[in-house]
Amino acid sequence: MSGHSKWASIKHKKGALDAKRGKIFTKLITEITVAAKMGGGDIDGNPRLRSAVLKAKAENMPKDNVDRAIKKGTGDLEGVDYVELVYEAYGHGGVALMIDALTDNKNRTAADVRSVLTKSGGNLGESGCVGYLFNRKGIIVFPSDKYSEDDIFEAALEAGAEDVSTQGDAIEVLTAPDDFHVVLEALQTAGFEQLSAEVTKIADTTVTIDTEKTHKVLRLIDRLEDLDDVQSVSTNLEIADDYEPED
Repeated sequence: MSGHSKWASIKHKKGALDAKRGKIFTKLITEITVAAKMGGGDIDGNPRLRSAVLKAKAENMPKDNVDRAIKKGTGDLEGVDYVELVYEAYGHGGVALMIDALTDNKNRTAADVRSVLTKSGGNLGESGCVGYLFNRKGIIVFPSDKYSEDDIFEAALEAGAEDVSTQGDAIEVLTAPDDFHVVLEALQTAGFEQLSAEVTKIADTTVTIDTEKTHKVLRLIDRLEDLDDVQSVSTNLEIADDYEPED
């Protein structure tokens, strides 16, 4: 099937950096807490919570951490009140950025995001300026050196996936947000071990820019995702086939 974006495989390669920062558990705990607060602590009856818990499991988060986060969301344990924020911005070359945050201090988060954008050559845009370019999708990534696309394709489509494509060293499975947990669990049951799994925003159309600007955009995204309150950054950047990563 046709490929949709190379951003998921880029995010997979960047995942090692996130792990080194030691912040991924903190961000997952925040997401689980918010999901439980909004939809209750029943994983089976709360799709957002179920997706967050599945992602936590994919990152090998201990069950005790997950349980505590759920209890904080439901009020069984004392926790922090978080609000969801979405910032729309532009990077080098007019690349679109969707910045999703969960915070207990909106003023702090706004100042931090604006500071990173300003220092890294980005610009904060008005609400709606790039949001129309994106749709929420589930993406599950598998190593192409371990599995074949044909093997993944059959199991994924049978479970309700929308698309399967190979992007470099990664096989990407695309799902509707509501089907994400069903497809992920079906593939896990079939014996496939994913590299990453998440519900995120995917651009309908992408743009390609030169190598120098691509480096700058990726550095900007790194700095944004390094902020404690930022959960994820989505972009319509398409990495050129001849792109050479920075050392």
